[in-house]
Amino acid sequence: MEMRNIAIIAHVDHGKTTLTDAILEQTGMVERGVSMDSNDLEKERGITIYAKNTSVDYKGTKINILDTPGHADFGSEVERVLRSIDSVLLIVDAAEGPMPQTKFVLKKSLELGLKPILVLNKIDKPAADVEKSEEQVYELFLDLGATDEQLDFKTVFSVGRDGVAKRNMDDEMKDLTPLLDIILESVPNVSGDNLVAQELQGQVFNLSYDNFLGRMGVARIYTGTIKKGQNYFFKTETGTVKGKIAKLFSFKGMQRIEVDEAIAGDIVMIAGIPDIFIGQTILPEDTDNLLPPINVDEPTISVNMFVNDSPFSGKSGKYLTSRQILDRLEKELEINVGLKIDTSNGAKFKVYGRGELHIAVLIENMRREGFELAISSPEAIVKEIDGVKSEPFEELTISVPDESSGTVIAKLGKRKGIMTDMMSENGETKMIFSIPTRGLLGYRNEFVVDTRGEGILTSVFDEFKPYAGAVSKTELGSMVAMATGKALGFSLGNLQDRGQLYIAAGEEVYEGMVIGNSSKGADLMVNPTKGKQLTNMRASGTDEQIKITPPLDLTLERAMGLMRNDEFLEVTPDAIRLRKEFLKESDRKRAPKNK
Repeated sequence: MEMRNIAIIAHVDHGKTTLTDAILEQTGMVERGVSMDSNDLEKERGITIYAKNTSVDYKGTKINILDTPGHADFGSEVERVLRSIDSVLLIVDAAEGPMPQTKFVLKKSLELGLKPILVLNKIDKPAADVEKSEEQVYELFLDLGATDEQLDFKTVFSVGRDGVAKRNMDDEMKDLTPLLDIILESVPNVSGDNLVAQELQGQVFNLSYDNFLGRMGVARIYTGTIKKGQNYFFKTETGTVKGKIAKLFSFKGMQRIEVDEAIAGDIVMIAGIPDIFIGQTILPEDTDNLLPPINVDEPTISVNMFVNDSPFSGKSGKYLTSRQILDRLEKELEINVGLKIDTSNGAKFKVYGRGELHIAVLIENMRREGFELAISSPEAIVKEIDGVKSEPFEELTISVPDESSGTVIAKLGKRKGIMTDMMSENGETKMIFSIPTRGLLGYRNEFVVDTRGEGILTSVFDEFKPYAGAVSKTELGSMVAMATGKALGFSLGNLQDRGQLYIAAGEEVYEGMVIGNSSKGADLMVNPTKGKQLTNMRASGTDEQIKITPPLDLTLERAMGLMRNDEFLEVTPDAIRLRKEFLKESDRKRAPKNK
């Protein structure tokens, strides 16, 4: 059987998973309504977080498809997948055109010598401009140094939501047959007698876990045949593991099918090797015939993670100790190649990630598993490169209504953002900035307010550049509880005029807990447990009704953006709370001021 291996890559929300789901449905692999985004967090957020593989049978050919995340924070998921395939479907929204993550994933694909197939999706949008988007993609290919062969890419026009595509704009759209035909024509066959006859060589590019089979590896077989029950060597430049394959699975649709052997070109799942890792080359003998290692870009931000020691600790969590947190982090390291952990500071673990969302997804998964923990405010990683103090910079793309552009430009200028491009069309202004990651931390919350929720902000890691100097941010103070007890509506009604509240009436608070922000920029000590003074005198008329504005819902990413340097974020299975590092005001006054 002939085989084709492709990945679907794009910027977030350009329609990768929707198109993959439609391909699976039309080839009879799944029923209508079944989606590749099966993780609870993926369903809730409407984005792909984890790279997943599936396969379809089309005209006697097996097409292995890898669906990848579109958010820049999960770029490591894309990087490792691209090493295992032979072409990519580059999905671009015909209305938005190429976006920051489009550039990132395309750059990685071109560097590996892959020849993409362009899919201009959502051509039914009223704002879709097919010719302009196609021209912008071509210019992006040129900017990224594409070869003449890569520039000769084929284009398909589609509406992924409806499961239809066409080769030319004048053609009629019925189904996805034109797209599947182009895959067969353009992507090389990776299975043949000459490849199968060679010695086995494969590489692990993803990991999975099964409650019965334990840890499993997902691998691409480049040459030869891999068989169940055989012993193989799993090698990297730093070590070798020998083991017997207990079970071998191939993919059909979204199901894994147990097989006795798999041949060159296929993507398989391997069980029975406890020490299987991403990047290992699979060999029949202990030789040095290694495939190039799988490398990913370095992390850009860090947080400290440690045991939750607040007065409310232990009320809802099952896993509370530093040992349990460390075990969970080490387990995450096995499959999350974009993450790094520093354990040199005792029970305080430094977690390095690709962005706030990257770390927030890890913490959200941990709290759902029953962990209680605390984290410090995110910090950008600063390091020396060739003797120069350097920090990560990001390419920031913003689209806002024209009337909001002045405010956005002014604030990003204070945060050391440098505008590199600007264009205005149909009442919308699109701007591109080069900005330190440090300057972007905490800005997303302000951006939503400044644009009244009508702006679009996306960023992607650019490179480490010389340190940009001091960053000026809009500082909000914190409303800090000075008493422990139940927050009362009477107190909150008086406090809401001084800033935005994070808690509602009836919630339990403790001394040192941050219950809201103060618009004046300085910390404000308040007593949310104070009730109304009662007397035996009747008021003339009825008491005024207390009207409290609904509190700001503290999600993980929002709270990480609101944190100040002297604050911690308390995360439990049933609550997310901001608190001061030192709970008592007297201790805060004695603490060093350079934090």
